[in-house]
Amino acid sequence: MALLETRVAPEWVDYNGHMNDAEYARVFSLGVEALMDRIGLDEAGRHRHGYTVFTLETHLCYRREAHQGQRLAVEVTLLDRDAKRLHVFFAMHDKDGTLLATSEQMLMGIDNEAGRPAPFPADVGAAIAVLPSAAADAWPAQAGRTIGIHR
Repeated sequence: MALLETRVAPEWVDYNGHMNDAEYARVFSLGVEALMDRIGLDEAGRHRHGYTVFTLETHLCYRREAHQGQRLAVEVTLLDRDAKRLHVFFAMHDKDGTLLATSEQMLMGIDNEAGRPAPFPADVGAAIAVLPSAAADAWPAQAGRTIGIHR
């Protein structure tokens, strides 16, 4: 089930005739917001708990071009978690299920008042527990990659 569905906006298309690399990051950022909504950290939840989520690190891989008007669906898989962090993997597909891009991210729960990392509120933790998750030995093939020139 898609966490987020959108279309490639005309202003996202660059001089190469396809979605600009920065716009893939935008779509995955919207995916983080949709994830926050899903786990109870929508605007009301953030206000009620005095709590939010920051992105600490992201690894974006481009697989296929996306073009103006093309439908996009973003799904999330929970790779790991602890009391205040989420290691998540987002996959962006087109309407036919073709993988367009992936974004592996480390997210940190933040107490807004303290401005510091803090454990997830109990109801948020319960919502996280029911997210689609991958066993440690069954991560998506693109997860856990490093960047470098392989010789």
